Order: sequence, then C-alpha cells, then structure tokens
Amino acid sequence: MVPVLREACDVADRLGVTHHTAVRLEMRDSYGIGEEAAEFERWRSGWRPDPDPATWWSDFHTWVRDATARGVVFRRARIVSEPVSPYIRYEHACTYQNLAAGELVRRLPRHKASDIALPGNDFWLFDGRVIMWNHFTGEGGSAGPELDERAEVAKLCASAFDAVWERATPHEEYQIR
Repeated sequence: MVPVLREACDVADRLGVTHHTAVRLEMRDSYGIGEEAAEFERWRSGWRPDPDPATWWSDFHTWVRDATARGVVFRRARIVSEPVSPYIRYEHACTYQNLAAGELVRRLPRHKASDIALPGNDFWLFDGRVIMWNHFTGEGGSAGPELDERAEVAKLCASAFDAVWERATPHEEYQIR
C-alpha cells in the first residue's frame, strides 16, 4: 500500500509534472481562503473584477495556461446546492477567468449527485494517479493539502469525478438559481 504523503505540496508543483490530465472536484457551497475571502466580501458590496486579464491574471492562471499548452486537459467540476449561495454566485461571476486560462468548468446541482459515491473532501487528481486532498476548516479556510498516491483511492476519485462531469452542465450553459 502506498501511504498518504503528509508533506508540503502545492498545485504549481503538481501541475509542473502532470502530463495528461488535471481534474478538480469542489463540493462546498462556500470557501474562505485568504485573499479570496477579502475579494468575495468586496464582491458582495458591489465591486466587480475588471474584464481585462491584466488586472486579475495570477500565478495560478499562468500555471493552468502553461499546463494546457503542454497538452494537459484541465477540468473542474463543482457540486452546488440550489438555490446557490452568495459565494457560488461570486464564483460563477468570476469563472470567466478560469476559462481564459484554459480550464473547462461544469456545475452539477447537489440533488443530482445523491447517488454518486463521492470522497469526503475536495480534491485534485493529476494524471489519474496522484490525489491532492484539499482540507478545509469549518469556516471554509484552508486546513492544508495532503498528497495521496493510493491506487484504489485514485480510482474512487476518478470515478466520482467522471460521474459528476458526465451529469454536470458546462459553465456557459449553467443558469444561476
């Protein structure tokens, strides 16, 4: 058995060694991660990001763009409760940034995921074999990532992601409810 690796890890490092696929499954209705929490609060007060990429492009967008340029297919699926939370409205309004970097993004209403076996945490799955669990506090802040290379767990994550992706609606077609 390959153990869970409790070591420092980040998305940039993993994307740098990913060859084929990077998938991300998000299952929370709210997150409270660092600078994103402050931007979300500004958004709730009426601020909207400038559509010019020069004003919002970040290292993350560059990592995604570089990976997709190498041929990595980058998909993100979000399971959301409906009616959606204010955070999901914010996320939806800013998803054009993910798309500009090269991601494919879909959403699945939570009630349509009831019969899918889902892992207990959000995750990244790189090349179908390396999982990066994303752990969160009760308030939605990051509690740190964790790498996991167990083949049977990677298979569960791939199966869950594929089932969600198959049922989910592409970002461009998803109507906020």
